[in-house]
Amino acid sequence: MRQFDTGATRNSIEGKLSYFRALSPAVLRRYVQYLDKHRTQADGNLRDFDNWKRGIPKDIYMDSLLRHVHDTWLMFLGHASSGQSCGMEDLLCAILFNASGLLFELLVESGESREIEPDDYPRVPE
Repeated sequence: MRQFDTGATRNSIEGKLSYFRALSPAVLRRYVQYLDKHRTQADGNLRDFDNWKRGIPKDIYMDSLLRHVHDTWLMFLGHASSGQSCGMEDLLCAILFNASGLLFELLVESGESREIEPDDYPRVPE
């Protein structure tokens, strides 16, 4: 039990997840900026931020993940990357995207929801 100088009390935080301590808002902001940068598709149309939740095969995520890890490794060692020219931050964001997508598909397979269908929730005006 925690008791504060004001007299208020709260249960212990022992055993509870701390999203505040585990995540960085600066990292999340940079990642979403990366996602925004890559929303424009080859045909010129803009994809929704959550388009990936509709489902991408796991082998596609793995192929892309390993390609970006390889480029990051090369760049970290001072070599030119083998793929498109981009910076280390973009490569790390690409790794996050593919790792998150692969994890999402594994969670869906184990019973988690795909969350809500993109067309079923209100959109924030752009």
